Amino acid sequence: MKAIVVTDQAAGMAGMTLTERPEPKPALNDVIVQVHASGFTPGELTWPSTWTDRLGRDRTPSIPGHELAGVVSALGYGTTGLSVGQRVFGLTDWNRDGTLAEYAAVEARNLAPLPGDVDFTVGASLPISGLTAWQGLFVHGRFQAGQSVLVHGAAGGVGAMVTQLAREAGAYVIGTGRAADRQTALDFGAQEFVDLDNDTLEDVAGVDLVFDVIGGDIQKRSAGLVRAGGTLVTIAGPPEAQPADGLTVDFVVEADRAQLGEVVRRIRDGRLRTNIGTVAALDDAVAAFNRTERIKGKTIIRVRS
Repeated sequence: MKAIVVTDQAAGMAGMTLTERPEPKPALNDVIVQVHASGFTPGELTWPSTWTDRLGRDRTPSIPGHELAGVVSALGYGTTGLSVGQRVFGLTDWNRDGTLAEYAAVEARNLAPLPGDVDFTVGASLPISGLTAWQGLFVHGRFQAGQSVLVHGAAGGVGAMVTQLAREAGAYVIGTGRAADRQTALDFGAQEFVDLDNDTLEDVAGVDLVFDVIGGDIQKRSAGLVRAGGTLVTIAGPPEAQPADGLTVDFVVEADRAQLGEVVRRIRDGRLRTNIGTVAALDDAVAAFNRTERIKGKTIIRVRS
């Protein structure tokens, strides 16, 4: 099968190559998915799990990508809940070969049914951004209707999902980003926008929840914006500062079939929109990931037309 592989961590995305790899075999409770579309997060090339297994052993050449939408083509021993020919989407294990390939082996529990009226490209754009937003808001952030939420990177893949889900749930949403992101963030539902290059972040005060995707100095300054009893939720690494009288939660997104169902249900009824930028074929994936200009929206690889 065709697949994108990486072998050199120092090379980053420039080290990606399109090659032939053996088709995967299903393990216990696995399914094999014929991949129709795949999502990719550039940051995963810095994750240890891309390069080593759970015992720390080198596992290159590895296939990156952990989001997919496709059709179940085979079942492993003991697999229940899914069937051959079923449309699915989901989030694959971090330590296994990923989804930038024509076939992928995935634990069945990490997948959810993809309705027939949702395009594979849309399905592949949902798992990381949708689950991260859902878990950050409702699981770790314990959001309640009527609260205020500051969303960093509100025009990005995760930020746009957070903004929409928070607005639907009754939040007052303040988005942040670059000046060029203002209208996109407002279009996704932010009621205010802070230009991090030109506005003063500290003018925002007393929010119930900060959703951080940036880290560093922005994350540290954001801790001071959380009101008593509030929460700073981050996916950008361990926080360097804590709210004076609140909580900080640093988390890594996890696969969850029920939550995927909640996300795709909102896609179907128009309450939620994805933020897809570039869609490229697998043969063109390496070039798509190595573009020199800033990419807006999520890049999706269409493995099958």
